[in-house]
Amino acid sequence: MNPHTLPHTLSLGRARLAAIEGSADASILDALGDIAPDLASLAIGFVYGEIYPRAGLSLPERQLVTVAALAAMGGLAPQLEFHLAGALNVGCQPAELVEAMIHLAVYAGFPAALNGIAAARAVFARAGVVVAAAAARPAAAGSRYEAGLARLREIDGEAGVRVIASLQDIAPDLGRFIIEFAFGDIYARPGLDLASRELVTVAALAAMGSATPQLKVHMHGLLNVGGTRQQLVEAIIQIAAYAGFPRAINAALAAREVVAAH
Repeated sequence: MNPHTLPHTLSLGRARLAAIEGSADASILDALGDIAPDLASLAIGFVYGEIYPRAGLSLPERQLVTVAALAAMGGLAPQLEFHLAGALNVGCQPAELVEAMIHLAVYAGFPAALNGIAAARAVFARAGVVVAAAAARPAAAGSRYEAGLARLREIDGEAGVRVIASLQDIAPDLGRFIIEFAFGDIYARPGLDLASRELVTVAALAAMGSATPQLKVHMHGLLNVGGTRQQLVEAIIQIAAYAGFPRAINAALAAREVVAAH
């Protein structure tokens, strides 16, 4: 045991990790035992012993935030598969995880979404899980653009509308695609409620660390659709473990502005 890891946090971390991994044997100890055993102890004691037990997000919500962050950053297939399996173990539904990966097409791009789906497929195959494809909801009355604009206003309010307006002099079709595809098609799909979609979006944007204006819009969106300040803050703290403290600090500073203005 790392002498700097408190025994009670290590014990608590082992218990929380066991729930996520579905096994009393922490695989991270075996994986790092011959090269960096202290890193394994620090991860268990800090991430699972101090961050995961915090109030404000349920364990399934923490796993949803984690898989969104890992998938959005890309290049982390082993950890993504581990946490997708963990999400199943703590009660996330397979259809929710598939929908979270589809949702990322808007914010992290289609390659990230496709790689996320590939990781989910591998995890589901090992677990013997079969996922029925979710059909999109029937189109609302009126045009696809009108339906998307109404949903944009519902979620992001005037902050989202201002983003679309800012594109009119340079890329008006990009604004139209955002309304029709992101909000008219993706946000209309079943599988995740609006608060969960915004939680996924905030986690992804915060983890990528390069889209602060859009992150602020969706922080407002999370609060607009019933998310709480505590959920917002806890999602930021959660991604510190997976995307690093600098990105979490930047996200926290953005959250301060959003909460003050909301």
